[in-house]
Amino acid sequence: MKKAKVTVSPAYTIGKINPRLYSAFLEPIGSTVHNGIWNPSHPEADELGFRRDILRMIREFGIPAVRMPGGNFTSCWEWEDSIGPREQRKAHLDIAWRQIDGNEVGHDEYLEWSRRAGMEPLYTLNLGTADTLSAMHCVEYTNIPGQTYWSDLRRKNGYPDPHNVKIWYLGNEMDGPWQVGSWEKDPKGYGMKVNEISKAIKWIDPEIKTVVSGTSMFRNASYPQWDLDVLEQCYENVDYLSLHYYHTVPKGDMAAFMNGSTIFEEMINTEIGVCDFVKAKTRSPHSIMISFDEYSNGFGEPGTLATGRPGYVPPDNYGEFMPEHLNHPFYKKGEVNRKGRRNGGDMLRSLGMASILMTFLRHADRVQIGCMTAAIRGAIAYDEEHVWKTGLYHAFKLLKDYGQGVSVRPAVDGPTFDAHAYELSERMQAPGYENVQCIEAAAAVDEGTGTAAIFLLNRSWEDPIDIELDIHGFKGYALSKHIQLCSEDLDAFNTFEKPDLIAPRIDERTTQSGETIALCAEKLSFNVILLMRTE
Repeated sequence: MKKAKVTVSPAYTIGKINPRLYSAFLEPIGSTVHNGIWNPSHPEADELGFRRDILRMIREFGIPAVRMPGGNFTSCWEWEDSIGPREQRKAHLDIAWRQIDGNEVGHDEYLEWSRRAGMEPLYTLNLGTADTLSAMHCVEYTNIPGQTYWSDLRRKNGYPDPHNVKIWYLGNEMDGPWQVGSWEKDPKGYGMKVNEISKAIKWIDPEIKTVVSGTSMFRNASYPQWDLDVLEQCYENVDYLSLHYYHTVPKGDMAAFMNGSTIFEEMINTEIGVCDFVKAKTRSPHSIMISFDEYSNGFGEPGTLATGRPGYVPPDNYGEFMPEHLNHPFYKKGEVNRKGRRNGGDMLRSLGMASILMTFLRHADRVQIGCMTAAIRGAIAYDEEHVWKTGLYHAFKLLKDYGQGVSVRPAVDGPTFDAHAYELSERMQAPGYENVQCIEAAAAVDEGTGTAAIFLLNRSWEDPIDIELDIHGFKGYALSKHIQLCSEDLDAFNTFEKPDLIAPRIDERTTQSGETIALCAEKLSFNVILLMRTE
């Protein structure tokens, strides 16, 4: 049996964990919104058309915040055409995703949905095709109580109280050549626009915090110089830098897949370095935090998409406006389509996402916001009839529920693996890595509840690993329980009929002797060791 040692002490603090680290990302792609969270034909639709069953599941999940209606969609969305009576709203072509947006779910509906779901809205402004006045009017409409044209218009539209959005994203992936209104070739111009808009909307509402768009793909030729050029223009007037990364590896390459957190780690460290360089250059006392507000993982096929080449995007990059892309049909009773949600199983994706969140915890002093792309249509699954929990739901919820308080730094010494270089496309590639620890660790101490959580992920796809967990720094704490999430069947996934194929279990084999806990981390398993203060 392979062995590892993990040492954790509350003395080695990283930083306070921001609850927004466990947030979600929502974009109206396909049936995520239309025929998804909004379906007025559904038996459980409320008076606005939102599905109550999905709202109940999200409230149970306890996601604290949602970035919406974010993504590429935002860069050509005219929010002004999405307010007021639905029958009077303008339908637009959504250039980003080759669909028609009828604006049935508009500015106010997105904010009302987040309120009904118990989530703080993190709002994305259009900085691709919209101007400064549009951004100012949006904030005025959203946050000012009344006595102005835009705020009174909100009241007339049925929302007498301000929405009070406090986190505003200033554009989406503005370095990307695929973006409508991309600033790829003019980072300083984007930085200057951000500086003026951030300044203006903070004058409208001094409680606002703003997020500037940073790198959306570390393989972009402009990375990280683009971020540096942007920040030099707006550093003092923004609060967060937005990062995105979708870790995609060749099918079957387990080493590359399980090594995703190494790439996230390098990306975070690079961006912190860029932020702190500008801080030193401007002699500023202000520190910019990181918002990692789009992330996911998965397997992919080799491709030829050339969007990584500076300034070149094939004209047919996203295809044509085909009829099937122009609407989102709602199901009718007796005509329910219940096709499978995805190819493959829940387990690997759950482990990959847990690994990413653990990386954020290890940088809790700077990574303050995290928005998982798959939180609403991946952790929570739904078809036209039902809603249920996936394996990803359980991994995410374990981290969210127990990863509170202060993050502390673990030390790991154990077996390792190598990950080979790969190249799926110009953007989906990575170099090789050697001696990656099979056991990945993160930890949190919550003084308020008297609990400590140690998260251990066995990334080995071949072997279980016996772990000696040294907790000598936790005086007055004792082992409460060991929760393990694993599955022998990597193709298994939860369904409404079988909702618990992938679910956490209590491992009764784990024992404590003095200041040491002995446990077995099964291969490809996510483990939570809970300690409870006894003194």
